[in-house]
This record gives sequence, C-alpha cells and structure tokens, in this order.
Amino acid sequence: MAVYALTGFSLVSLLSFGYLSWDWMKPSLVADVTTDPMEKSLPPAFARPPHIIFILTDDQGYHDVGYHGSDIQTPTLDRLAAEGVKLENYYIQPICTPSRSQLITGRYQIHTGLQHSIIRPRQPNCLPLDQVTLPQKLQEAGYSTHMVGKWHLGFYKKECLPTRRGFDTFLGSLTGNVDYYTYDNCDGPGVCGYDLHEGEDVAWDQSGKYSTFLYAQRVSKILASHSPKEPIFIYVAFQAVHTPLQSPKEYIYRYRSMGNVARRKYAAMVTCMDEAVKNITWALKKYGYYDNSVIVFSTDNGGQTFSGGSNWPLRGRKGTYWEGGVRGIGFVHSPLIKRKRRTSWALVHITDWYPTLVSLARGNLSNVPGLDGYDVWPAISEGKESPRTEILHNIDPLYNHAKYGSLEDGFGIWNTAVQASIRVGEWKLLTGDPGYSDWIPPQTLTNFPGSWWNLERLTDGLRKSVWLFNITADPYERYDLSEQRPDVVRTLLTRLVHYNRTAIPVRYPAENPRAHPDFNGGAWGPWASEDDGEEWEGIREPLKSRNKKKKCKICKLRSFFRKLNTRLMSNRI
Repeated sequence: MAVYALTGFSLVSLLSFGYLSWDWMKPSLVADVTTDPMEKSLPPAFARPPHIIFILTDDQGYHDVGYHGSDIQTPTLDRLAAEGVKLENYYIQPICTPSRSQLITGRYQIHTGLQHSIIRPRQPNCLPLDQVTLPQKLQEAGYSTHMVGKWHLGFYKKECLPTRRGFDTFLGSLTGNVDYYTYDNCDGPGVCGYDLHEGEDVAWDQSGKYSTFLYAQRVSKILASHSPKEPIFIYVAFQAVHTPLQSPKEYIYRYRSMGNVARRKYAAMVTCMDEAVKNITWALKKYGYYDNSVIVFSTDNGGQTFSGGSNWPLRGRKGTYWEGGVRGIGFVHSPLIKRKRRTSWALVHITDWYPTLVSLARGNLSNVPGLDGYDVWPAISEGKESPRTEILHNIDPLYNHAKYGSLEDGFGIWNTAVQASIRVGEWKLLTGDPGYSDWIPPQTLTNFPGSWWNLERLTDGLRKSVWLFNITADPYERYDLSEQRPDVVRTLLTRLVHYNRTAIPVRYPAENPRAHPDFNGGAWGPWASEDDGEEWEGIREPLKSRNKKKKCKICKLRSFFRKLNTRLMSNRI
C-alpha cells in the first residue's frame, strides 16, 4: 500500500473544506425577480423547444466555485446551481481541444482522431469535416445558433471555421490562448499574431476590451436582437480563467489579502467571470427568454495548479487523467427541470450534451449513428438513473510510453506502457503515464519554495504502469487496488481493447510555415485553400522540434515547472 508524506495537510483537512457535505453552498448575490419563474408549474411537455445557453469555462479548477467550499466568490454560480441540479459525478477531458471536440460531436476523441494533445496554431488540422456538429443539428431543428468565445478546434481552412460548422454568428478567438486585452497570441519567438474574429473577419476594432466583458456584452446583444418566440442556441466559451492571469484591478483588489499572487489574480478572474454569467442571466430575463430556457454550465478540464487553480481534494491537475484533471464543475439551471434544487450523482460525460440538447430541441438523431453520448435529460430533470455506465477517458498511442509498462503487465492483451484511462461502474483504471499525481491544496501554488510545505505527495508507485481505484468509495484516488483486484484490472483492460479496435488514426500533422500570421496580415487565420487536400492522414509523431524553438516567456515557465517536477520526483522515497 502507498505511503504518503503529509507536510501540511492531512485527511482531516477534508473536514475543514466542507467535503463531507457536498451540498454545501454560500448565499447568492444574484438579484431576485419579482415573480420567480422557477416556482411556476409547467406542463409535462415543453410548449416550445427551449432556448439553450451553454457556458464553458477554461481551466477552472474543481475546487474553484463557492459551493465546493472555495475561498473564491462565485455568488451567481452558487445560486444558479442551488436552484437547479448540481452534477457531482460529471466528467470532462483533461485538456482544451478534446473537451471541445467531444462537446461539439458527441464522440470520444478516439473516434475523431484528436486523441493526442491539442490542435496547435500552425498545424493543418481541425475538427474532421465529416462530423455533423451540435449546432448543425440544432439548425436543422429550427434554431438560431451563435458562438461567443474560444474555438480551439482548428482553422487552417475556411471550412474549419465556426461559421462553417453550424454557427450563424461568431465572435471570439480561434487559437488556444490570447491576451485578454490585446488578443495577441505567440506560438514561439517571432510567431505572433492577433486573434479576435467577427464571423470570418478579423475584429481589429475590438482590441483593448477585456474578453470576459466583451463576450458577455455580445451575448446580451444577441438576445436583444432576437425574438424569444424563436428558439436560440448560444455557446459561450469563455477564455477565462486560462492563462495569462489578467483581470481588471478592481477585482484583484477584492482578494488583496491572499498572499499567493497567482491565486489572487486567478480568483479575480473567476469572480469577474461569475459576474459575466450574472449579466447573461439578467439578459435572459430582461428580454423574455428565461422561462423557456436551459442553462448548462461546464468547465473544460481541471485547473492548472501552478497558475492559481485548485482541484482540491482531488488528485492531479489539468493535463492528467487523475480525477483532478477530468472531474469537472457542472450544473443545469432551468425553470423546465421537474426536480430542482438538488444534487445529482448520475454519471454524466461531456459527450452526453450532444444527444441531450438535440433531443430537448426535438431534433433528429437518427442520421448521426455511433454517438458515444447519451440523452441524460431524464436523469437531470427527473432524477432517473443515468443510461451511462462507463466512460472512456482516452487512449493516446502517441503520448510518451511509461518506462515500466509492458504487454506482460497487461495480461497479454494490453500494453500498459500506453497512456489510457477508463471508468466502468464504480471502477477506474489508468495505464501508462497518467500525469502529475500529487494533491495540492489551495494557497500553495506558486510562491516557491516556501509554499511547498503544503504539498501532499505520494511516495511510491514510481515504477508502476497500472492503477485501479474504486472511484465511488475513493474519489480522491488514495488507495490503489490493482494488486488486490487483478480480476477487475483484466476486465477493464478488456474494455480498453474493445474501444481501441474502434479508434481511427491520430490526426497530428507537422506544423506548416504558411500558417505564420505575417502571411495573413498579422492575424491568425486560415491559410490553406479549399483545394488543398487533408495533410494529416495516418499516425504522426509528436512535434519533437517544438520545445527547441520556443523561447517565449510561457515556455521558460514550462521549463521551470518541468525542472521543479523532476526535483520533487527525485526527493521521493
């Protein structure tokens, strides 16, 4: 059994953070309306297809919402969740592109070729053009569809753009991260460009506006110009709270007592985003949409603990297959929910929103066979059992193979050096290298070296390539049962083999110099012509030269954290 080194926190800490009461919440500051539409009785079936607002935040940690016991103020999210249904068995993917692709397609990333890493700015890659997207299905059902925020699903050809993939309008960025004010994004030294787009044009005139405010204002304008008698779908993919850590000063001032600088800036960004959600909710009420609306809130992956985020008490962070990387904040708020004001432990995955929302819209799913998602609305609205019993977190054949994994360790049916993870029922299996595995409480994140006394570290398992947890009884992944239950390990490995047979080749092409913003007027945007063929077919090796070329500030930080991680690993027993 693992031996743990506790240098500042113990399991007793869970009590102080309120995790024995998952329904804990703070009072809300959202203004009440004169007549609360959530108290009205509704007919068994919706009179009209509901308006759908899907809000996705970026890199928000599992701990970083008020009702999970956070020290960060999120009164709007707390109240919306308290009056709706909190999803406390909700899963996403560990990084940006995979979560977004699975939301938009309803398919695991092994079925779209996006199972490795993210889509990078200079890669001739995008969400496969043969995939029928969620907004396209909603358009078929008569919806007006709009996207505001971060795309990160590729843009090398115009056919890849949001307005070609089902959205009537788009305001946002195409790449993975930009400056919150200038909208500049550098993909290496001298490879910088502007990234804010209105439709298919560069939105130069919007520079200088803080993105969280800009996106909320755009949602309000869309609602003001549309008729609530006609169904609308708005996908709000906030840039917040991804790095760079930037926020208006008045929000930072609220957290001036926080000693940790990164946590202070991060907290300010979360609260600013919370107020943006408040403004969106207010606009839904003001313009007559709210009574017939469904608001879905979701994070895209776990928090980055070295950039202010916290997933406590879960293990791991963004980019890992530990619970801290894949268990997300999620809730649904709607006057149309039959059983409101409760916490749901139904198993839900981000792929489930595709069939769930299309079904709510009375759309047709018969022409999109092979979805990996399920319609979970009865589980959310009525408290029925979830139709989902397992989740393939991923199989990534290109990720660095674990040094100590082998086919022998996988009973001759699976090479345990391959990074993969799956949950079946209450069991979760991980193989290969699952990623950074420590538990990091809040307020211990970037004030090196003094803050590391609060880090809780695992002191064995360095030569392992298989882990098994009863995730229902042990959600913090503290007790590896792989040696005690080899029968369960074998069963879950068999499921991995099953899924792997259905996987398509990885789409991860080499970078193309034609993508340089200098060739596109100084902005990131499509560079390939419509006649250019798909250059990505087949399994590609990772971009080995990338780290050698990048010398930008963020790259130096990544190098620092890699060295720090290596040092911590060497200090383990």
